[in-house]
Amino acid sequence: MAQEQVRKLVASNRKARHDYFIEDVFEAGLMLTGTEVKALRAGRASLVDGFCSIDNRGEAWLEGVHIPEYSQGTWTNHAPRRKRKLLMHRHEIERLQSKTQEKGHTIVPLSLYFLDGRAKVEIALARGKKEYDKRQTLREKQDTREAQRAISTHRDR
Repeated sequence: MAQEQVRKLVASNRKARHDYFIEDVFEAGLMLTGTEVKALRAGRASLVDGFCSIDNRGEAWLEGVHIPEYSQGTWTNHAPRRKRKLLMHRHEIERLQSKTQEKGHTIVPLSLYFLDGRAKVEIALARGKKEYDKRQTLREKQDTREAQRAISTHRDR
């Protein structure tokens, strides 16, 4: 019998969906130190300035993500904004690398969570939005919200 997978969300990057068109989503493991895991289990992290890069050796790295120092940590504490290695399959990394060579594409983290006790990050291949695209998205969201509100008030009568 298959066990249920428990997903405990630690942090999400809501701004990424506003600033980028999300084209493809991947799940990657994270190589962390002990104090980083303990700080994440306390629910403290920020993905706002985070991005992913791929080096010339074909390894994926998560950069700019802030995991604060563990409060009960000693001299073994980690640096809050250090580079963290992403654990992904070779073909996924190669696909991401080829897509990021195209103009306007980047890799951004969407969420950080624990899946069955293992730290995972959801990353997305994204294309940057222009200012008018952001306004258009907000306008569409507002229109659908107003339409839903009109439908619900019409039903109540």
